Amino acid sequence: MNVNGLSGLNELLNELLSLLSMQHFLQNQVSIPLIQPIIDLLLSMPFVGYLVALILWKPMFALLIFPGLGTLMAVLLFIIWFERKLTARIQWRKGPVEILRQAGGVIQALADGMRYFFQEVIVHRDAHKPYFLQFPILIFIPVLLPLLFIPAGSIVGIESPYSLAIAVALISLIPVFIVAIGWASNSRYAYIGTIREAFMYFAYEIPFILAVISMILLYGTADMVEIVEKQNIPGIFLNPVAAFIFFLTTVMATSRLPFEIPEADQEIAFGPFVEYSGIMFGLVMTITYEKMYILALLMSVLFLGGGNGPDIPLLGNLSGVLWLFVKAMAIMVLLSFLRSIYARLRLDQALRLSWNTLMKISLLSLAIGIVANIAFGLGW
Repeated sequence: MNVNGLSGLNELLNELLSLLSMQHFLQNQVSIPLIQPIIDLLLSMPFVGYLVALILWKPMFALLIFPGLGTLMAVLLFIIWFERKLTARIQWRKGPVEILRQAGGVIQALADGMRYFFQEVIVHRDAHKPYFLQFPILIFIPVLLPLLFIPAGSIVGIESPYSLAIAVALISLIPVFIVAIGWASNSRYAYIGTIREAFMYFAYEIPFILAVISMILLYGTADMVEIVEKQNIPGIFLNPVAAFIFFLTTVMATSRLPFEIPEADQEIAFGPFVEYSGIMFGLVMTITYEKMYILALLMSVLFLGGGNGPDIPLLGNLSGVLWLFVKAMAIMVLLSFLRSIYARLRLDQALRLSWNTLMKISLLSLAIGIVANIAFGLGW
């Protein structure tokens, strides 16, 4: 290797080391005045300090803590229990009570997850085995990646002028993986649920994207950080039609009643996922809840001001995190409430609603987005 080659390699290594240095992480650190003395103490420790600096580095915090993996897991444990408990109360039942009875069975979902983990994963002989086992794991790619682009106040994993478009594109891949899961099962019952999922996907996806485009036209940008900054007036007041379309298509996308058509417990017993068992069933069962969490965050950013809210000095950067989390949870609770009060629509009724009514209203939302941009001077 020549001298120039060695020099270039050394420069590359030096740049890599500087990116991985503790000082680099501290330059873009999450600030939490409430516990800053504890953080400073931990940072002074040799190995623990580097680990803490890495975790509190804003891109890593967004990936691991909020809105990333840690919060996603906590939300899954809560919302599954809450939905079951709420449905039971509305139907004059008690719901989960056996696991930690004193707290109303609040860790029932965790107990179910442990049970799935230790159960046998059965792969029936007709399944396309490699894909049957891989797709429930690969589907976490389009689930986790959008979280990197969603801003929680000043905390964002990847800031891009096209962050909204990228997040929507990644979210749109989730139904593709669900259809692939049904195909990999190679079962007539899974096929029925898969075809229903495909029909519903094409039905809600166009109105959903039109609602998002109307907000891009309204704010003149696809950068979610800028969208949040421009929301002196929440987007739900500037374009309520787009907010309604976004919410209704979210209900359809997450198979909440009255659109629980792909799974349809009484007819096809969990649709595309009917052949799964053990931990694989646990993974695919949570897909709709994970998608609900992402879409609730996205709706909060587009229509409710994202991390905007009264500043809480003691929380520092976590102030925006708190407001975004509260707004997203309020949306998820409302989505869970729908499960208890509506009967399921037939597939043809849902398709007629989407291709006819929602399509017309979503076109109206585009016009409102353009007019609102001009009226409020948000600029393109």
